[in-house]
Amino acid sequence: MERRDFLKNAGLVVAGLASPNLFGAAKNQTPQSKADFTLRIAPVSFDIAPAKTIHTLGYNGQVPGPLLRMKEGVAVTVDVFNDTDHEEIVHWHGQMISVEADGSTEEGSPSVPPHGHRRYNFTPKPTGTRWYHSHAFAGKNLHRSLYSGQFGFVYIEPKNEPGRYEREAFLAMHQWEPYYSASMEESDEGSAPPPPNNGLEVGYRAFSFNDKALGHGEPIRVREGDRVLFHFLNSSATETVNVALPSHQFEVVALDGNPVPNSQKVKMLQIGTAERVDAIVSMNSPGVWILGTMDDDDRKNGFGVVVEYASQNGAPQWTKPEKQNWDYTLFGQETNRVVAPDGQFDLVFKKIPGGHGGFNRWTINGKSYPHTDPLMVQAGKRYRMIFRNESDDAHPLHLHRHSFELTKVYGKPTSGILKDTVVVNANKIVEVDFTADNPGNTLFHCHQQLHMDFGL
Repeated sequence: MERRDFLKNAGLVVAGLASPNLFGAAKNQTPQSKADFTLRIAPVSFDIAPAKTIHTLGYNGQVPGPLLRMKEGVAVTVDVFNDTDHEEIVHWHGQMISVEADGSTEEGSPSVPPHGHRRYNFTPKPTGTRWYHSHAFAGKNLHRSLYSGQFGFVYIEPKNEPGRYEREAFLAMHQWEPYYSASMEESDEGSAPPPPNNGLEVGYRAFSFNDKALGHGEPIRVREGDRVLFHFLNSSATETVNVALPSHQFEVVALDGNPVPNSQKVKMLQIGTAERVDAIVSMNSPGVWILGTMDDDDRKNGFGVVVEYASQNGAPQWTKPEKQNWDYTLFGQETNRVVAPDGQFDLVFKKIPGGHGGFNRWTINGKSYPHTDPLMVQAGKRYRMIFRNESDDAHPLHLHRHSFELTKVYGKPTSGILKDTVVVNANKIVEVDFTADNPGNTLFHCHQQLHMDFGL
């Protein structure tokens, strides 16, 4: 049974137990009051470069979808209209909200029916950079879910904004025109080539920051002395991205929207699928620069954006910085303390190669979803999750409706770093703690679309 078949059957079971108001028919439903925000899922076409038009699905006729600014602790309603011929669902990634609103069919959230409507009600929290995206099953279909343009930023404004910057820029990185390949080549991003009997992987032919490829659209215009707060989102379906801005450093102030206890300057950002990084850049090196991926081929195919100082002109410059190892613990607090959790889950991730022409299967403790064993927790207690990646692929692991604290990364203890997604590299171990403080079903999965849809 594939994930989509399970979801269909599980939805019938849950619907029988739910209230009519939660899962009632919504195909021709008309909202009774005006929502705070409205999203419409529909086909959209846009030019990322001259003679390069992307045809996809998006929100409100644009890609990314509109930036939704919400207030900390102020309840909102969001109307979602689905103008497509298939079910859709919108996930409010990184927010601690109810199962009903979260947007995950696996948890029991209601979908948005074809040519129908669904209203989401929730109180935004926590503050910081969050996002919304399709959480539909894609499987073998490279036009669904995160292969499409269904993603956008949510920024939850704190009650007191410190304002340590002159301007901000929201940049969503995405790859387009996906295709299947049986032998992806090794790239500068650090991903290893698959073994000879590996299953199909996904490659891309076009790239953009927001809706434009590098060299097209407006540059990010700055003045010498500005402090610019960049909100980076990796909205890719499958790929980790390494980002640099030559002659500048990134002062990382938040990971996944959560302030870090130890802000540090780095020359390169590594951003896994679904991760967000907020970083301030002091503009102290006048010129015209390329802010982009460190993968030369991808950057030449559009994966970047121009940063232009006032009164500067000329061709954008790129100087590849020295490769650094990305280390989450740089932004945490050193600690030798050992706080025993109330419970512990040891999770081992493995790959079953698909062979020529097939798809890899993925397992947690020897089982593929939906046949995996649920992790049972008690409200208010703290639990440790030990992620043992025994495969040759990196996994961006995401826990819905909660944040977790990194406690040990590749053997190095740390504390104070709160995230909702963490990349566990091949054959590595990461430990995290979370508090079970948001009752209801909570989905845990790999955010790499192929991994999630085929078992993980």
